[in-house]
Amino acid sequence: MDKRKPVFSTELAYFLGVLALALGTALTERSDCGVSMVVAPAYLLHLKLCGFFPFFTFGVAEFCLQVVLIAVIALAMGRFKLHYLFCFVTVVFYSLVLDRVITLLALIPDFGMVGRIAFFVSGTLVCALGVSLLFHTYIAPPAYDFFVKELSGKFGIDINRFKTIYDLTSCLIAILLSFAFFGLWHFEGIGPGTVICAICNGWIIGRISKALERRYEFRDSWKLRKYFE
Repeated sequence: MDKRKPVFSTELAYFLGVLALALGTALTERSDCGVSMVVAPAYLLHLKLCGFFPFFTFGVAEFCLQVVLIAVIALAMGRFKLHYLFCFVTVVFYSLVLDRVITLLALIPDFGMVGRIAFFVSGTLVCALGVSLLFHTYIAPPAYDFFVKELSGKFGIDINRFKTIYDLTSCLIAILLSFAFFGLWHFEGIGPGTVICAICNGWIIGRISKALERRYEFRDSWKLRKYFE
């Protein structure tokens, strides 16, 4: 291990990763080019239900689906671990930040197609950075990334490859939900950006992760890892 590398706290990676993930998701939502395939199912639920239930924000939809996913993780792993509860805390944190950032971004004027593309590109890169940081912490990330991290380890699959497979599956589910909720061949909340993310997101995350590992040594600042194993 290169001892000359500056140390990057894994706990700080967790905190910055969740913030980056929420910011990136809000930026892609603001772009109106199609949200990330990972969050698209929750976004479609939000679009379908918010007219009937105003409190059902994008963040609330994310919270509901991720809680269900935590239960699926426990069933797939064959046991319930204590740190699954902390994943629940992470989901609450992420969902609250997401709604706050969406509210703030709504205040930014619409700069047309150039602005939409800028929102999408920056959101995609920030999301990828967030996921990369969360892959380098022992603290339970949001349920989507926790699912990838836990099951790729259990079945011995490369985490970036597993991430790409998971993203493509989420994209397909989102398309089916869009058809079911808004009519056949109606792509509500899904656009070119969704497809681009589905194809490229795993690769981008892999490149950012390798860049972070070349630049930093990720090390625990607190002796808490044993409580998350």
